[in-house]
Amino acid sequence: MAVDYLVIVVYLAGMLAMGWWGMRRARSKSEFLVAGRRLGPAMYSGTMAAIVLGGASTIGGVGLGYQYGLSGAWMVFTIGLGLLALSVFFSARIARLKVYTVSEMLDLRYGGRAGVISGLVMWAYTLMLAVTSTIAYATIFDVLFDMNRTLAIVLGGSIVVAYSTLGGMWSITLTDMVQFVVKTIGVLLLLLPIAVVKAGGFAEMKAQLPTEYFDPLGIGGETIFTYVLIYTFGMLIGQDIWQRVFTARSDRTARWGGTVAGTYCLAYAVAGAVIGTAAKVLYPNLASADDAFATIVKDELPVGVRGLVLAAALAAVMSTSSGALIACATVANNDIWSRLRGIVRPEGEQHDEVKGNRAFILLMGLAVIATAIALNDVVQALTVAYNLLVGGLLVPILGGLLWKRGTAQGALASVAVGGLAVIGLMAAYGILANEPVYYGLLASLAAYVAVSLATRPTDAAVLAAWRERLAGRAPAHDNASETVSEQVPAAQ
Repeated sequence: MAVDYLVIVVYLAGMLAMGWWGMRRARSKSEFLVAGRRLGPAMYSGTMAAIVLGGASTIGGVGLGYQYGLSGAWMVFTIGLGLLALSVFFSARIARLKVYTVSEMLDLRYGGRAGVISGLVMWAYTLMLAVTSTIAYATIFDVLFDMNRTLAIVLGGSIVVAYSTLGGMWSITLTDMVQFVVKTIGVLLLLLPIAVVKAGGFAEMKAQLPTEYFDPLGIGGETIFTYVLIYTFGMLIGQDIWQRVFTARSDRTARWGGTVAGTYCLAYAVAGAVIGTAAKVLYPNLASADDAFATIVKDELPVGVRGLVLAAALAAVMSTSSGALIACATVANNDIWSRLRGIVRPEGEQHDEVKGNRAFILLMGLAVIATAIALNDVVQALTVAYNLLVGGLLVPILGGLLWKRGTAQGALASVAVGGLAVIGLMAAYGILANEPVYYGLLASLAAYVAVSLATRPTDAAVLAAWRERLAGRAPAHDNASETVSEQVPAAQ
C-alpha cells in the first residue's frame, strides 16, 4: 500500500497548496465568495460537475448499482437532469442577478422581506449537506489507513476547512478542477473498465445476475419519482449550486458550461451503476451495499491505480464538502448574522468583507466537523437536508422566477408552512418516508398561491427593478467594490 499512500498524501498536500495560492487571489468579497464572477467555460463545467457529484454520487451510486443493478443509476441521473434543467432554463437569469445568495434573490423579487427566514432554511440544508460529506471521510480513510472514525472525520474535515478558509471560492474552484480530473480518470477511465473485465464482461454479468438487475426501471417508479422531487428540483434551488452559477463570467458560460456538466453527470450515473453491478457478481454477499465501492477498489485494482481511485473517491467527497461549507458560511454571514445585527457595510470595505466571510467559513467548518462526529446515518442526514430545501424553498423560488403575482407574504407563508409541514411529517412518518416531501411541497404551494392572491400585488417599482436585474441592465452592488484583481484575465 506504500505507493497508494504516497498518491493520497501528494493529493492532499496539493489541496492545501491550492488553498494557499487562492488566498493570494481572493482580495474582495466578490473574489472570495464567487471567484470574481470570472470563470470561463472549462473551469465552470469542471467545478459544477465536481460539486454535484459527491460521496453520495460515487460511493452511494455504486451501492445502489450493487443493490438494484442498472436502475441504481437513477439517483445520480436525476441530479444530472436537475443540473441540465437549471442550466437550460434558469442559469442565465440567475447569473445576471449578480447576487451572492438565494435569499438575496428572494429579497430582490419580493421587496426585501424574505431573507432571514429563507436564510435559516437554506443554512440548515447546506449545514447538513456539508455534514453528510464530512461523515463520508470515515469510510475512505478506514479503507486507506484502518483509521478511527472520529480521527478520519477530523483529518478530512480539517483539510477542507483549511483550504476553503484560506482562499474561499478561488481555492475551492482550483481544487475542484483537480478533483474533477481525478474523478474522471479514477472512476470513468480506470475503475469502470477494470470492474467490468474482472466480472467477466457484460455477458457474464447477465448470466450471473437476475434479469431485474438490467431493467432500467427496476428500482421502482415511486422511488424514481421521489428522486426527481428531491434531487432534480433540489438542483434548481440549492445555495451550493447557485453560488457556482454566480461564478460564471457570462450568460453563455452559465448555460452551456452547466449543460456540459449535467451531461457528464448522466454518464457518471451510468458508470456508478455498472460498477456496482459488477461488484455484485464479484462479491454477492456483502454486509452492506455501500461497502461495494471500497471492496472492489481494495481487492481488484493494482497498486498505484488503487490509490488513484481512492483519491477519486476522496475528491468526490471533498468537492461537495467544500462547496456546501462555503455556501453554509455565506448564508450564515450574509443572510442571517448581518441581517439580525442590522449591519450595512460600506461598499469600499473589501478587506473586512473577506475577513468576516473567512471567519464564518472557519466557524461553520468546526460546527460541521463536530456535528459529523456526533451523527452516524448519512442517508438520514441527507434526506433531512433535501426535504427541508425542497419542501420549504422550491415554491417561493420558482414562483418568484415564473409568476409575477407572487407576493412577499405568499413567499413567507410558503417557506414557513412548507418547512414546518416537512418537519412534522418526518416526525410522523419517519425521516426516510416519501410522504414528508410530497405533502410538504403541496402545503407550500397551497400557502404560496392562497396568500399571494389574498394580499396586495408586489409593488410595481420592486417588480420593475427585478426585471431590470433579470435582464442584466441594472448594476450589481459588488461591481464598484472590486480591487485591481478585476484586471486579471477571466479564468478559462
